Amino acid sequence: MTKLIDTHQHLIYRDVAGYGWTGDIPALAGQDFTLGRYHGLTEGAGVVGALFMETGVDDGDYKAEARFVAGLARAPESGILGIIPSCRPEEDAGFSDWLDEAAGLGAVGFRRILHVMPDDLSTSETFRRNIRAVGQRGLPFDLCILPRQMGQGAALARACPDTVMILDHCGVPDIAQGEMARWYSGLQTLADLPNVYCKLSGLLAYCGPGDASLDAIAPYVAKALDLFGPDRMLWGSDWPVVDMANGLQHWLEITQAILSELSKDEAAAIGTKTAQNVYKLA
Repeated sequence: MTKLIDTHQHLIYRDVAGYGWTGDIPALAGQDFTLGRYHGLTEGAGVVGALFMETGVDDGDYKAEARFVAGLARAPESGILGIIPSCRPEEDAGFSDWLDEAAGLGAVGFRRILHVMPDDLSTSETFRRNIRAVGQRGLPFDLCILPRQMGQGAALARACPDTVMILDHCGVPDIAQGEMARWYSGLQTLADLPNVYCKLSGLLAYCGPGDASLDAIAPYVAKALDLFGPDRMLWGSDWPVVDMANGLQHWLEITQAILSELSKDEAAAIGTKTAQNVYKLA
């Protein structure tokens, strides 16, 4: 069994923040997804630590979310190795102050979800200057975009060459519709940029109803691995979004099946080593 660092652990505590986006998703609506639930699902599955990934909370709550999870992370038994809070690079006001505060909270990177925002949000000089500031602090930026936005993602990566960027969910391919061509073309462009890495996560949620399986995602995993290689790929659970498919334990089983086809060193790179390098984990 390959050891795993989960670089994409979401938590939902509805008494801490609002999660409006979950309202229309039956698998997620109205529930809490707590650290205790996560530990129960991952016990014995090779997960040796996790990075909390901001959960797309309602806009006014993203700082409260980070502060709360930082409190959870202070307990050694939490297994949380660091947090990846949300940020607002499109706004200069308070941006540097938030980077300072987040450093004290244990931030190992930042994210601004772009697939739900206007496509041109990342094209402003303000946005790019602030993403460069993230890189100047030695921290990466998680890039959460759709296939149609990969051109903007590549332009951002070129404009911020000293900021490592991690493409979440292998670029969100539309596996249900089998639309591979545009996704693959964009993925090639991003893979050509040395500061871009790829996160093996989320894919099962993009399969058609009842089709979330290793066979369904295997062609996409193979192409991403071919383009980025194991030293530029890292793993994430995307829990609890993975519950839109067959759940976290199923994804863990599929993950181990994928990694078992690789060499020991290649599997270790995706499982832990790349994450340790990119997020500067002990």
